Amino acid sequence: MRMKNILAMILAGGRVDELSVLTLYRPKSALPFGGLYRVIDFPLSNLEHSGIEKVGVLSQYRSDSLLRHIGSGAAWDMVGSRRGIHLLPPMKGTFSSDWYKGTADAVYQNKDFIFHNQPDYVLVLSGDHVYKMDYGEMLSFHQSMQADVTVAFVRPDDHGMERFGQGVIEEGREQGGRLLRYVEKPSQPISEWASMTIYLFNADALHFVLDEMMKPPSTEHFGRDILPVLLDRKRVFGYKFHGAWAYARTIDEYWAANMSLLQDRPALDIDRWQVRTNLDNERVRDRAPAIISAGALVRNSRIHHGCIVEGTVVNSILFPGVKAAAGSMVKDSILFYDTRVAAHAHVTKVITDVEVIIGAQAVVGGGRRPGANKEYPDLLSSGITLIGRNTVIPVRAQIGANCIIYPNKGEQDFSGKIIADGRTLK
Repeated sequence: MRMKNILAMILAGGRVDELSVLTLYRPKSALPFGGLYRVIDFPLSNLEHSGIEKVGVLSQYRSDSLLRHIGSGAAWDMVGSRRGIHLLPPMKGTFSSDWYKGTADAVYQNKDFIFHNQPDYVLVLSGDHVYKMDYGEMLSFHQSMQADVTVAFVRPDDHGMERFGQGVIEEGREQGGRLLRYVEKPSQPISEWASMTIYLFNADALHFVLDEMMKPPSTEHFGRDILPVLLDRKRVFGYKFHGAWAYARTIDEYWAANMSLLQDRPALDIDRWQVRTNLDNERVRDRAPAIISAGALVRNSRIHHGCIVEGTVVNSILFPGVKAAAGSMVKDSILFYDTRVAAHAHVTKVITDVEVIIGAQAVVGGGRRPGANKEYPDLLSSGITLIGRNTVIPVRAQIGANCIIYPNKGEQDFSGKIIADGRTLK
């Protein structure tokens, strides 16, 4: 079913410092995920499956990779005279506007675009969460409650509720109820329901917010500045989402969300979800099928187009173009596009960015937990090692666990060829 009276605005501009070198050159929404996808594919696929045809993408931080990936929008069937994806970077200038300062400010800067389209409803959503949702069901709930604004909430499985906006939702309905209280990232939890950064507005309610409540610079974020005040002025409801969802905002969460795809019956069932992606980006469509040589061993892994495996790959995710030479071992790892693992190199619990070369007989990672990263202990302590893009690891190099190697490092940067556990090479 096509929903022609609803406009979606995707907030896709943030970097997310917690993901370290993986987001130095891209926003989180453009981060590769699951061996073939980008995180932005999930909200875009949700919109396509929900029949929402008009989409604005609010981009900001180093958006080149995001814009290349979205392209014309054809991958999500969003090309046509009455449907499409519109890329909306901030306009910086003395007489125009400034960089987006928050979720509400980003929408405020694009209010002319929004109301030029004359929607009945505006769906504002984050572009950096992994989940499957039918937004039509949220719209039906919104309409049945005669709501002005509906906010989607999820019950996270893990700890760390202080990272989320939290809502107290009126009990009595499985789908949700009146939003009684909202606090953005409280130091002490007020609820088990965390905001998904998905807001559904009636057009006149959004008009009210943008025209009457926006007072820059004191009103920059919907969650922090707008929602708590709006509760007393409009009919605001909380919609309870009960499906699988991954935040993947830290290295541990990102690694765990990807590894969960290797389970027999993963909650994040991206194959069954029919997630769409742009196969022209990274030349995925043009790559040959993966080749697993006669002497190779592959167990419980996702191997994609253009990969050549001659060694051993266990419990790992290989993006298109990855090569693992004879005698190599890749275990519990995530290797981005066109990473090369040379002969007899061992890679354990490692995430490599694109076009990394790991030299012959090198030993990278190990999965041990010898202690947190010395420079960034809050980011890396579970044994994962990160290798930045376009880096060449020397032959016979030894790189420990909880290490961070910054992008564009050559063999000459590895003094002595040993990076001890918990060290960072910048």
